[in-house]
Amino acid sequence: MNEGALSGLLVLDLSRVLAGPWVGQTLADLGAEVIKVERPVSGDDTRSWGPPFLKDLNGEPTSESAYFACANRNKKSLTVDITRPEGQDVIRRLAERADILIENFKVDGLKQYGLDYASLRKINPRLIYCSITGFGQTGPYASRAGYDFLIQAMGGLMSITGQKDTEPGAGPQKVGVALTDILTGLYSTVGILAALSHRQRSGEGQWLDMALLDVQIASLANQASNYLVGGESPTRMGNAHPNIVPYQDFPTRDGYMVIAVGNDAQFSRLCLAAGRPDIATDPRYRTNKDRVQNRKELISQMNAFTVTRSTQEWISDLETVGVPCGPINNLEQVFADPHVKARQIHQQLEHPSMGTVSSVASPIRLSETPVQYRMAPPLLGEHTHEVLCDLLGMSEQEVSALQQAGVV
Repeated sequence: MNEGALSGLLVLDLSRVLAGPWVGQTLADLGAEVIKVERPVSGDDTRSWGPPFLKDLNGEPTSESAYFACANRNKKSLTVDITRPEGQDVIRRLAERADILIENFKVDGLKQYGLDYASLRKINPRLIYCSITGFGQTGPYASRAGYDFLIQAMGGLMSITGQKDTEPGAGPQKVGVALTDILTGLYSTVGILAALSHRQRSGEGQWLDMALLDVQIASLANQASNYLVGGESPTRMGNAHPNIVPYQDFPTRDGYMVIAVGNDAQFSRLCLAAGRPDIATDPRYRTNKDRVQNRKELISQMNAFTVTRSTQEWISDLETVGVPCGPINNLEQVFADPHVKARQIHQQLEHPSMGTVSSVASPIRLSETPVQYRMAPPLLGEHTHEVLCDLLGMSEQEVSALQQAGVV
């Protein structure tokens, strides 16, 4: 295999659940050696977050959840009890060699074990230490636990997600995946790469203070900007867009589709394809500004003609004239899509006890150092012996003593 872009880097992933493990998996996909540090016996909480669970070679469910599998490929699993002095010593010895450490304990949660940034920096000034918390290391909420659902609520995302208050089913909604966790993982990865660049110039590591709430607010993008500039809080609009019309779902003869018009020329071609060129020349709808101001009337007229054709007929007609549109797929349809197949989004990873494990490919496509799918998500403690002996140079007797004492 060719070396990955981050080959040669050693990462200690002390995080659990999703945001932190997402960072570790991204770095591992890019070639870094990532050691996932877990509690003995139980490991990462998400190992038991099922069903569904991965299946063994006989097709029987195992104790390994699909949730855990989504964020932990390409990693080695090391079990260590960090509440024990011997376990803390193992982490310190690894941190002395590591380039990056990821953790998502509560503020000062690792300080009691001497594994906080200030302590580890003394033995490795080049260490890049990424702390992920709900609310950050400072501020009145710093000591609170943070979970994605809670942060979606507090960070404003749920106030703009869901049907508007005048429609059936109205009320705040969370996004269908833990999006704040994922975005925090991606922002953290960007921060780590920036810190690596700084270290290359200065020789010094640094501490990243990453907060889910900060990320959630930053990710509101145009909606936050709309508020700061306009002075009014955006409201829930269902699938409609606050700044562009028409840009939402529409009923068809056999279901629904999405039309995403981004400029006036596309709108004109849409109306022509619908057999309603008069709508495009109507003074109420000529420009996007006009369409936003007269949204209700326009959408009513469009709903009347979109129901006259099937979803596939509309997609065929609109794609021909360059109007962005598409079906609303479920996941079965997503993975059956010919384009998704051509992009090889569904990956099968070899596993020592399960045959193969399904995984979703990384979206990062590098021409010279492509992502490599080296290892399936590890079994709990699968690489403990390897890490302790090969990386730290421990003897078989030392490892055996730690195992008998329940430290690893």
